[in-house]
Amino acid sequence: MRVVSLLPSSTEILFAIGAGDDVVGVTHECDFPAQALTLPRLTSSALAHGASSGEIDRHVRASLHAGSSLYHLDSALLERLAPDLIITQELCKVCAVSYEIVDRAAKRLTVDPRVVSLEPSSLADVFDTIRYVGELTGHADRARRVIAALETRIAAVRERTLHATAKPRVLVLEWTDPPMSGGHWTPGLVELAGGTPVLGNPGANSQTLTWDMIAREDPDMIVVGPCGFNLEQTRAAVAELSSNAVWRSLRAVRSDAVHLIDGNAYLNRPGPRLVDTAEMIAGFVEAHRSGT
Repeated sequence: MRVVSLLPSSTEILFAIGAGDDVVGVTHECDFPAQALTLPRLTSSALAHGASSGEIDRHVRASLHAGSSLYHLDSALLERLAPDLIITQELCKVCAVSYEIVDRAAKRLTVDPRVVSLEPSSLADVFDTIRYVGELTGHADRARRVIAALETRIAAVRERTLHATAKPRVLVLEWTDPPMSGGHWTPGLVELAGGTPVLGNPGANSQTLTWDMIAREDPDMIVVGPCGFNLEQTRAAVAELSSNAVWRSLRAVRSDAVHLIDGNAYLNRPGPRLVDTAEMIAGFVEAHRSGT
């Protein structure tokens, strides 16, 4: 089988279940595992490299308002790769090339690939997605083993938080300018890690917040992992907030309870590494409880 993965998360799933040798093309954002970096890249971004959070947000809003795509798909390369299966998504036009663009390109191919859209909105959905991709690619047994190993780690996180009496209120920011809270699987990860999610939107898209809303909630902890940003970019985004008086006044900021993570790798991709994220947030929560 020849598989094109147009999602970083599905690329990670494919390699995790032993289907990496079937993958013939990926996106420009598929950077894990390392083998994915050697594969033909079918997409590119219309966003300016090195732009600030606010600049990116304005570009995104203007593009979506104009009906433009944030991503380019190389249809000629797709034709040459002749896939049997294309994995894409309809969940978010900002996060990856849209289903409509992929579907149009697939219909123009001389081959007739199956186009599959993945739409997980919770950690349980991610496990179902791993199982489904395993069935699609003939790696169902390996997929079941991967899920079992992830569930064992999840059980260990639950055990760590089972008897905790304090559940700190945790705000997860998936963007900083404007501030946006974590949706979909993110509030569930916070609960799993022993925290109480603040201003989250479980099972649905992240929400744009106001600083007044955040100030009223005044969370105990803040986890910052902007969508598509690595750790260095996240540090820069948080540094930009230092001029914001509301940000500086927040309890979490004053008590040094702001934790930065690589949102691109650990928060925004609905794949196996979401379990890593739950483990990381559990560590932040435990440190907060102990006052360290």
